[in-house]
Amino acid sequence: MPSAPTNAQQSQMGPIIPILRSFIEAEMRAFYIDYLGFRVDWEHRFEPGLPLYCQLSRGHAILHLSEHHGDCTPGSAVRIWVEDVDAYHHEITQRPHARLNPGIEDQPWGTREMTINDPAGNRVIFVQVERKAE
Repeated sequence: MPSAPTNAQQSQMGPIIPILRSFIEAEMRAFYIDYLGFRVDWEHRFEPGLPLYCQLSRGHAILHLSEHHGDCTPGSAVRIWVEDVDAYHHEITQRPHARLNPGIEDQPWGTREMTINDPAGNRVIFVQVERKAE
């Protein structure tokens, strides 16, 4: 039986980057860029008019969005850690959105969470680990 790899043999890993399904580019941009404040790092299409695949980021959070059938399943969920969910909630609710009015929930497992459904039905959950009073 082989032995466990030593620290020198272990491969370093980077962040996990979820791929979320997207259907309508204009709705995706309005939600992620205009409302949530993400930025487009890069975009790719094999040819004009073909499905979009792109990377969005905000701080250390990175998401890939794909219009390609088979890349991912609509209705997925992703959790994004935030330092202050109340401040982020205040920021985004200053930008009116016709369909969105997110709230914040204190979860019994010790987090404060704001869940928002994107236009493709994916749940984007912003999570703050509550700090214990000192």
